Amino acid sequence: MNNSAILIRKINSPNLGNLAARVTTGAILFPHGAQKLLGWWSGFGFHATMNYFTETVGLSYTIGVLVILIEFILPIFLILGLFTRLSATAILVLMGGIIATVQNQHFFMNWFGTQQGEGMEFFLLMSGLCLVCILNGGGRFSLDHLLKISAHEN
Repeated sequence: MNNSAILIRKINSPNLGNLAARVTTGAILFPHGAQKLLGWWSGFGFHATMNYFTETVGLSYTIGVLVILIEFILPIFLILGLFTRLSATAILVLMGGIIATVQNQHFFMNWFGTQQGEGMEFFLLMSGLCLVCILNGGGRFSLDHLLKISAHEN
């Protein structure tokens, strides 16, 4: 067996799939958290977001802070593969909460601005990626693997 075949066997597709699911989930969700916490990417920042959460949506202050922190910190953990299953579980719960409370009137996103709300398709896609992370863990290319944090070795 030549060196490239050995390298391919060591890498293997499940580990690449775990990496792809983690990085995709983190890279997509992080900007949403940064909008809410820091006002990046034309976001409103912490105080305006908290006002919206507590006054318009009706969330408690504590839940609002948790939403912002989950969307900002845990995507970084997923990208790094740190506490992968725990991070993905928290994000999955958040996605379910968003669907149950806010984005449940429409399936499709509001591409043309003709409907109230954004629809649930984004949140369902994120939920599916989180399920991959929960079921498979961080994989070989993660800090979980390096630190042996996972419940069973990946």
